[in-house]
Amino acid sequence: MVTISDIARLSGVAKSTVSRYLNGGSVGGDTRIKIEKIIRENGYIPNSFAQSLKTKRPNIIGTVVPRLDSYASSRTLMGIDEQLLALDYEMMILNSDRNPEREVANLYSLARQKVAGIILLATEISEEHITAFQKLQVPILLVGQQYPGIYSLIHDDEQSAYDLCQLMLKKRHRHIAFLGVTEKDKAVGIGRKKGFIKATSEYKDVKATCYETGFGIEEAQIKAEEIIRQDKPTAWMCATDNIALGVLKAAHNLGLSVPDDFSITGFGDYEIAGIMHPGLTTVNFFYQETGRTAASSMFKLVNGQLVEKVMHSQYKIIERESLDIPLGV
Repeated sequence: MVTISDIARLSGVAKSTVSRYLNGGSVGGDTRIKIEKIIRENGYIPNSFAQSLKTKRPNIIGTVVPRLDSYASSRTLMGIDEQLLALDYEMMILNSDRNPEREVANLYSLARQKVAGIILLATEISEEHITAFQKLQVPILLVGQQYPGIYSLIHDDEQSAYDLCQLMLKKRHRHIAFLGVTEKDKAVGIGRKKGFIKATSEYKDVKATCYETGFGIEEAQIKAEEIIRQDKPTAWMCATDNIALGVLKAAHNLGLSVPDDFSITGFGDYEIAGIMHPGLTTVNFFYQETGRTAASSMFKLVNGQLVEKVMHSQYKIIERESLDIPLGV
């Protein structure tokens, strides 16, 4: 690996001169050309993190994600990376694997590494999170969750759930099951359920029941089979597309057809939602655009510019074949 010392030796200049050039300092025209030529010929890539520490101008944004195999997380990360690159910043990613304790530990780890700011795709906000927010002397932006006094970029979970449920009601469904997750996750576990309850409460003839499962497809499948054996909802609102896939798998295992026997909707608009059969009616949260907005907002924060405390991402309901009018209605 080529080092600054190698570049200095090959250029015939002092190491301090190369360092000054890399950090944007004043270097004579001929010397600059000479250093640039040696860097190109040897494929030298500066260590941006080390440079930011030396110049006391950190250009690294730490990002904590709940899991690396999540469609929502990966798309959001793509947007963050794309925007930070345009702003001449870089991203450092730490994975919490849906472990709140590890998530908090990652916040402290990034702060110790002197990142300019931290974007947190949080699963929940615990007392430990709050303590970290108060202790760390670094700008923090929450994505997907909200906490008073902390900059937050949230998906409009309640309103989007309300709109999706209204669509199901307009399709004349009057027996609807909501399959959600733990209320520790305020966005997915509470916000989407509140929207569902608000919409169904506006109709006197609706039977609406809320159930809870995990985030995994298999967990949702097992829970859905149990519910189907006990009850016969004509439609399911699932808190995520993965949960919706679990319900679809349950239908297949029980010899039922979607949407003939019951309809299914989800949230996320994962890539599979549009290519599976039947196509899944779901809410698209524009995760990549959300990532770009998060990066732009963090850039403003670290540069002392004004940012709204609470920002909302956009959403759109994508209607596909999994939602239809119940047979016989």
